[in-house]
Amino acid sequence: MNQLETGILYIVPTPIGNLLDITYRALEILKNVDLIAAENIRHTNILLQNFNIKNHLILMNKDNEKKQSDNLIQKLKRGEKIALVSNAGTPIINDPGNILIQKCYFFNIKIIPLPGPCAAITALSASGINNNRFCYEGFLPSKKKTRCNLLFSLKEETRTMIFYESKYRILQSIEDIIEQIGKNRHIVIAREITKKWESIYGANAILILEWLKQDKYRYKGEMVIIVEGFKKSKKNNLSKKILDTFLILRNFLSLKQSVLITSKIHQISKNNLYQHVIKKKCDKTI
Repeated sequence: MNQLETGILYIVPTPIGNLLDITYRALEILKNVDLIAAENIRHTNILLQNFNIKNHLILMNKDNEKKQSDNLIQKLKRGEKIALVSNAGTPIINDPGNILIQKCYFFNIKIIPLPGPCAAITALSASGINNNRFCYEGFLPSKKKTRCNLLFSLKEETRTMIFYESKYRILQSIEDIIEQIGKNRHIVIAREITKKWESIYGANAILILEWLKQDKYRYKGEMVIIVEGFKKSKKNNLSKKILDTFLILRNFLSLKQSVLITSKIHQISKNNLYQHVIKKKCDKTI
């Protein structure tokens, strides 16, 4: 199929709080497309009414994404122009729409993405934490065990980490970060970005938790958690106590299990301990 014979799907970011953050280009597209596929029609209507835009909206959320994507593809193949919007921010990121994007590529339908608001990037820019290398992890899992497993797997991630969290679990998540990543890791909490009650606060994990508990309004609304990446120690922090623990465990367990358990007990890098053991070649005579 010749791409010029099909319609166009526009990916249109919308404000994450402050309606003035909409771009002229986004307004022009929302006004002139044949229809708007919205994650929440009521929410999008508020935006459109604010700028006196009248257009046809159809619902596409996580519940009907697959079926609605097929419907939209048929419209695009007939040459219609469609704007895809989410509740707020840049569509697709933690929002429905990826199925539609994939189908557009399959049918060679043109996609035009617009630049615009994104809570994760906006918060990162003001965090003061190294932003040359970062990873976005989205919302932390709601179940404690799954959340802790994820955080533990990221303990030695050297890139800055970005998470989303709700007001209902923020205290538990910070407690889990302290337990799994470390109490001294620097964290920034960015709350209600671009909105009236916006606040950005940074400190080590313990102080962040204390700060949140001092005032319940500090964890109201939507939050971005930015966690400093792991920094390798320049000095050998493998004390005699740590090595003694490893040797005791090694009498009963495999090398891998002994290293893992020792690192958890003493809150140290398992890689450092493993490399030390390998360097000594004989782990039972450290």
